[in-house]
Amino acid sequence: MKNIIKLSIMGAALVACTLPVFAQNAGSAPVNGQSINNRKDNQQDRIANGVADGQLTAGETRNLEGKEAAINGEERDMRKLDNGKLTAADKATINQQQNQLSRQIYKDKHNAATLNTDPKSEVGQRGRNQQDRIAQGLKSGQLTAGEASHLENREGNINKEIATDRAANGGKLTNAERAQVNRQQNQVSKQIYKDKHNNKRQ
Repeated sequence: MKNIIKLSIMGAALVACTLPVFAQNAGSAPVNGQSINNRKDNQQDRIANGVADGQLTAGETRNLEGKEAAINGEERDMRKLDNGKLTAADKATINQQQNQLSRQIYKDKHNAATLNTDPKSEVGQRGRNQQDRIAQGLKSGQLTAGEASHLENREGNINKEIATDRAANGGKLTNAERAQVNRQQNQVSKQIYKDKHNNKRQ
């Protein structure tokens, strides 16, 4: 009976000691190798959804994917130093960086900058189609963060050129400007296809 009482007291003491640690970690995601991959997938899905529904502009997506690519590169370097594994400190660092990226995704998706999800012009519809293809590639894992960042950089540059041309022409594009944008979108379209079929996975 005394042993049972001792065991009960020791068990209660152990629980009391671990509760603060558990409470401290309850708000952060697990940081083992599998959960890091799950977290990356989740972040990519959130970005893809933001692209698909117009909450993220090409510039915002480029910035987010650039940050994601940098985290992925840092993780690869960490693994090289430790025979393919991550130390506890490595996992904590990656988790902290993913927390920062998560906050940025939320901020970018809830600011005033949006994309038109129902453009009326042929140029606008083409751009929307490209964004949908990029979003699908992110969701499926066919596009890496680096590839998506590069594609969105090109899309952003085309969008800026369209805005500049329209501002100079009373809100419209000339035939020559439309032809130029179409050529640029053809190039981006080919690059999307190439990136989605090169066997690189996120």
